[in-house]
Amino acid sequence: MKVSALLAGAIFLTTGELSRAADPPVAIAVQSQPIASFEIFNPARRQFGPLDFRGGLVLGSGFRHFGGFSGMRVAEDGAGFIAVSDKGWWLRGRILYDQGRPAGIEHAEMAPMLGADGRPLAARGWYDAESIAQDGDGMLYVGIERVHQIVRFDYAKDGLLARGHPIAVPGAIRSLPRNKGLEALVFVPDGFALAGALIAISERGLDRAGNINAFLIGGPKPGGFAVKRTADYDVSDGTLLPAGDLLLLERKFNWTSGLAMRIRRIAMAGITPGGLVDGPVLLEADLRNEIDNMEGLSIHRGAGGEIVLTLISDDNFSLLQRTLLLQFALVE
Repeated sequence: MKVSALLAGAIFLTTGELSRAADPPVAIAVQSQPIASFEIFNPARRQFGPLDFRGGLVLGSGFRHFGGFSGMRVAEDGAGFIAVSDKGWWLRGRILYDQGRPAGIEHAEMAPMLGADGRPLAARGWYDAESIAQDGDGMLYVGIERVHQIVRFDYAKDGLLARGHPIAVPGAIRSLPRNKGLEALVFVPDGFALAGALIAISERGLDRAGNINAFLIGGPKPGGFAVKRTADYDVSDGTLLPAGDLLLLERKFNWTSGLAMRIRRIAMAGITPGGLVDGPVLLEADLRNEIDNMEGLSIHRGAGGEIVLTLISDDNFSLLQRTLLLQFALVE
């Protein structure tokens, strides 16, 4: 059963479907500064375990809604992308490349996420958009952490003007801690045992054993499972490798050791209702590296067939933080 089948039980934001048309997306200019090396004190280093650093960008814009990006999906061509912000806005654009390295952003535009009545979701307090997934039909699913909802948009049909409708979610999602709700959404495509399911993982909703609560929504085996929590890391995003394994982006912060991030690989075979999953760390980085509050992770295949990881950071709209876009190639 695909996730779309769950819509029969969806609760609509409002019955005002005939309200005024939404304003069109706003074209914005995005400035970028290149990041040539990932390790600050060893700029010649390119290889980090199985990941080869391709390059990165520090992004900025004078548009007042730019920033706070917590989830991102890059198109198969490696150029087109769509991202979601904490304030309930879309960012869409294209990544420019120079000899395989990210070099800038073009055709950028932003628009507020809309509810079923055509009004911005944020106007009713539905913001903190922290996660995004896309199915094979071009539908986007966005996790709204503040209200523990998942909202579905017909992006293939209506683009940034698509109106969002919440889907039915397990009751356990509604009881996740405030500001520790859903941080990762991954749609499982055809060809896998869990095809049609949404994998939804909380930031730090913990079970009795101290592990991270996660959920299979729809698909052949709906139910809850857990992700092993180690070293005080919290989940911030996830994506699916072509062979089916799950990549998790995680981060942590404390005043003693500072900010850190890591990427962990989880075998798809272990994801089952009632299960506990864990996996090897592919990359771990801290403030000796060019990182910030890394919250978004996506993959695509490069021109040579290699798997390319794209990460984006949430600057929390703070002058002390940055919006970073980083890319690595997975060497297998």
